[in-house]
Amino acid sequence: MAKGLGKGINAFFPEIEEEKDDVVQEIAITECRPNPYQPRKTFHADAIEELKESILEYGIIQPLIVRKSIKGYEIVVGERRYRAGKEAGLEKIPVVIKELSDEKMMELALLENLQREDLTPIEEAHAYANLMNELKITQEELSKRLGKSRSHIANMVRLLSLPEKVIAYINNGELSMGHGRALLGIKDKSKLQPLIQKIRREKLNVRQVEQLILQLNDKQVKKKEKPKKDVFLQERESYLRNRLGTAVSIQRGKRKGKIEIEFYNDDDLQRIMDVLE
Repeated sequence: MAKGLGKGINAFFPEIEEEKDDVVQEIAITECRPNPYQPRKTFHADAIEELKESILEYGIIQPLIVRKSIKGYEIVVGERRYRAGKEAGLEKIPVVIKELSDEKMMELALLENLQREDLTPIEEAHAYANLMNELKITQEELSKRLGKSRSHIANMVRLLSLPEKVIAYINNGELSMGHGRALLGIKDKSKLQPLIQKIRREKLNVRQVEQLILQLNDKQVKKKEKPKKDVFLQERESYLRNRLGTAVSIQRGKRKGKIEIEFYNDDDLQRIMDVLE
């Protein structure tokens, strides 16, 4: 089970749990088609090949779960087995047929992949955004339905506001989710592309990127020379950035100081409030 996912699929969807009167049927593999709400866009060839070899030796041990559609059947759970079965040249596959709504199909496809830890950060972010859009629900409601924290969902969805090139780098693994979250905090967007190239060229870690962004932001807002920020304030800023998932600036004056916390919209502000509470 994926880390952070406190509930199993059957806890959300008891209707898909195999029951005594469930009938395992064999249907033509050509009658099946992938789940139209599948959030995972990339299936690794090596994993499919490995599963194909197992199927050639032992067959498909666990039946797929499908639902009847206008033309054949849509796969609810088991797309990997379906793809490997096609590669193995199977003509028929074992299935259990269930009646599920589009809403259940979307949620179930996401949950299955979260439990397998199969999604890239960007695929996961798109899945959350699509669910909220299609089901007309808030981050808080989605959090309760999926067993994920609201702050996690908010932080993932915020990645989608990055430029497309950055999203592509995160999706293919050249940049991490941590890099993406740090890049959201840069104030001068014209500095973004040169910074990304520097990260890729010098293989900078997230901590190094945070320090660079802090320096770039300081230059952006500085109209006159200010004393260099001491190490204590830099460490507190880094702690708050990691804790709140957004850009944070701490300024110390002669008699008092101030903390500036950036937010992007009402949902993001509420997420930060929830963390602080």
